[in-house]
Amino acid sequence: MKASQARQKKGPFAWFLIILCAVFLCVMLLLPLIYILITAFRDGLEAYLEAVTDEYALKAVSLTLRVTVISVVVNTLFGLAAAWCITFFRFHGKKVISTFIDLPVTISPVIAGLIYVLLFGRQSVLYPFLQNHGIKIVYAVPGIVLATIFVTFPFISRELIPVLTAKGTDEEEAAALFGAGTWTIFRRVTFPHIKWALLYGVVLCTARAMGEFGAVSVLSGHLRGKTNTVPLYVELLYQGYDFTGAFAIASLLVVMALIVLVLRSVVEYKGNKSDDSLK
Repeated sequence: MKASQARQKKGPFAWFLIILCAVFLCVMLLLPLIYILITAFRDGLEAYLEAVTDEYALKAVSLTLRVTVISVVVNTLFGLAAAWCITFFRFHGKKVISTFIDLPVTISPVIAGLIYVLLFGRQSVLYPFLQNHGIKIVYAVPGIVLATIFVTFPFISRELIPVLTAKGTDEEEAAALFGAGTWTIFRRVTFPHIKWALLYGVVLCTARAMGEFGAVSVLSGHLRGKTNTVPLYVELLYQGYDFTGAFAIASLLVVMALIVLVLRSVVEYKGNKSDDSLK
């Protein structure tokens, strides 16, 4: 029996796994999403539109998008630099840098937010300097940006490093021998190989940045209309027993997540198609 035929043949165990996965996805994913939408629209379309077009809701969405864009841009630059550094150069401490890149994955976002509060808050030795120069980080937008960058910066570099490692440095070395500059080598030689991995990392980073709650909650101060992102605004409405409004705003996150999911699928498809064409 060929391998393809063996994979297509479904025995009792295969059907058990399929049913188990389907039940798990329904319970853990589909049912919560359906409940969010039902609760968001239970008071009618007019109430839903009123909730999502509220002044503070629009400010929360605007802040979330601004923080996401800044975080993705910074992390893209960092990811490219880190991946290039780790894969193309030999130096002592490379493993230490690689380990530190994974640090945000192992640290609780709440702890990360607390670290920034201790570093830039009133009890910090940096606080007099920041105050004298009119720089406010804790309970302000810069703190939210820092927290979001911290929890999302491994995503892009971790997508690029395996691709660059597998590709090797032969093409870049050959281009350098022919006199090509660093920017030319990156643009003409390296980037075509990593563009889909880069886009995939950007999509993952975007999704994580939009939904970040823990670190942002610690640093934001929950100032309504000023430092509330969409997840924080949902919590504020829910604690105020405005369940319809909370789930209406949560549905916006669902829509954002679906958009990101579609983009991820498109990038993954294009990347796989590109890889197949190169074989």
